[in-house]
Amino acid sequence: QVQLVESGGGLVQAGGSLRLSCAASGSIFSINYMGWYRQAPGKQRELVAGITSGGSTNYAGWVKGRFTISRDAAKNTVYLQMNSLKPEDTAVYYCRALYSRETWGQGTQVTVSP
Repeated sequence: QVQLVESGGGLVQAGGSLRLSCAASGSIFSINYMGWYRQAPGKQRELVAGITSGGSTNYAGWVKGRFTISRDAAKNTVYLQMNSLKPEDTAVYYCRALYSRETWGQGTQVTVSP
């Protein structure tokens, strides 16, 4: 199986930046896709950005230009660089890995104050 550990969340003011990390362990060579999702209280979980094992990326329409997903294969880690943060970005951010099945991380809280 695959295990995911997220980190890098925190409290920032509007306009600030955060860099989230998702470290994978286990059957890492079986992973074909990893993505970042977010969920605010009472709201549906939604895709933020994804990246394939080949390096192709996709983003939610409201994300592109502010957020960037990347990976470091040597560290088995995927990152989400978030710039120009807005209060509406406040949510728990989750990492997801797809292989023969799927694994979700525990989530990391991002809070953006006005």
